[in-house]
Amino acid sequence: MKNTHRTLVSLSARAVRPLVAAIACAGALSATAPAFAADFDGARIEMTMPFKEGGGTDTWGRFYAPLISEQLPGQPVVVVKNIPGGGSTSGANQFQLRAKPDGRDIFASSGSTMFPYVLGDKRVKYEYKDWTAVLASPTGGVVYISSDLGVKNVAELVKLKDADLKYASQGATSLDLITLLSFEVLGLDVKAVFGMKGRGEARLAFERGEVNIDDQTTSGFIKKVQPLVDEGKAVPLFSWGVLGKDGKIQRDPTFPDLPHFVEAYEMVHGSAPSSERFRAWKSFFVAGYAAQKGLFLPKGTPDDVVQAYQEAASKAVAVPGFKEKAQDVLGDYDQAVGEEARMMFAEAVSMDDEAKGWVINWLNTKYSAGLQSEE
Repeated sequence: MKNTHRTLVSLSARAVRPLVAAIACAGALSATAPAFAADFDGARIEMTMPFKEGGGTDTWGRFYAPLISEQLPGQPVVVVKNIPGGGSTSGANQFQLRAKPDGRDIFASSGSTMFPYVLGDKRVKYEYKDWTAVLASPTGGVVYISSDLGVKNVAELVKLKDADLKYASQGATSLDLITLLSFEVLGLDVKAVFGMKGRGEARLAFERGEVNIDDQTTSGFIKKVQPLVDEGKAVPLFSWGVLGKDGKIQRDPTFPDLPHFVEAYEMVHGSAPSSERFRAWKSFFVAGYAAQKGLFLPKGTPDDVVQAYQEAASKAVAVPGFKEKAQDVLGDYDQAVGEEARMMFAEAVSMDDEAKGWVINWLNTKYSAGLQSEE
């Protein structure tokens, strides 16, 4: 019996040694690797799209969905779920209420979703400051006038002081708010003609001579307005510009010879803008152009999941041939990922109280917008 006991003890000791070594090895690995690295193998990712199929944001989301899928750990399927309604607030409200913070739910945002939030629209039940941005896509635009007005560039805007200026708009609180605000900041007296169904319809009104000042996004300007410029029928004044990493507005790389909006202001007024109306304009500019579309994760998403998405977005835009593939959807603009995207959205939705109070009062007074005052 004694020999048998010694044999069992000896066997047990030999069996324990590799187990101890394995535990020690695991402990050493845990010091250098995350304990719960994100992995979406076999998962189904749902991208909430607060617009109907076929629109600009839907096209953007469906462009990015397979690219993000390819770069996420486990290469999960990314499915776009369209929830239109309420000017995109319905889908955003549902995401706020139902999205789980496990990386299986993501949200595709647009300036049309940010504007109601910034303006305190009563339909808004979502909180951008709860969400984490992982990707932002900018776009650009140009303001131009009819050559019949006799102005050759933005430096001659003073000639339009007494001109009868008309602008075709979709609505005062639509994305056209940026343009209407720019006229106000510049000191231009422009009459808004509402009822347009889109900027394409507004451009047609310009071509028919029904209005004489207009703006188009980069793609629309290049394809439809540049021919009018070449024919001597339209004169470009300025671009909106792009937001630099330092938070300052810079010239649009697509229109390097055109002054951006801040430069245009300085040319007209002789100094940089700093009023509450300019601060309001800049917030809407960031929301509507500099960070027009974005990808968000819900409140409470773990750091490892956020990091996985951030790395996936970074890898997606760095894939050889990405810019050529993205040309028709994204244009030539650099995509903002991670902290840069978060900085942009933070500025877009953090308008100071003075600027917010001013713009709400201005919209209510000038355009009968019916917005609720903060007071």
